[in-house]
Amino acid sequence: MIILHLTSPAEFKKEVLDEKTRPVLVDFYADWCAPCQVLGPIVEQIDAKEGKNIKIVKVNVDKANELAQEYGVMSIPTIYIFWQGKAARQYVGVQSYDTLVKESKAAAAVQK
Repeated sequence: MIILHLTSPAEFKKEVLDEKTRPVLVDFYADWCAPCQVLGPIVEQIDAKEGKNIKIVKVNVDKANELAQEYGVMSIPTIYIFWQGKAARQYVGVQSYDTLVKESKAAAAVQK
């Protein structure tokens, strides 16, 4: 699938908040952040293997500061998992592939 890189609240609403069919994993990151560089390949692997079931969105906090502030991102990387427009899970720091996939699917299952 395709990893979406969002910079505006309008894009975020359309691609994340309005998504109703699959969970959305949102990676708040910065290019200069070493832990973000560790998490990046994990997120890409999730997209490659689970992209049909989990939508992947990346938000560069340096380019989309308004979104980072709106979601209270104080440390990066921060991962949010959204289901049907609502934040269902939040993680700060590098997380494993298995944790992110399991929690994305669990967020959708709990809310159904």
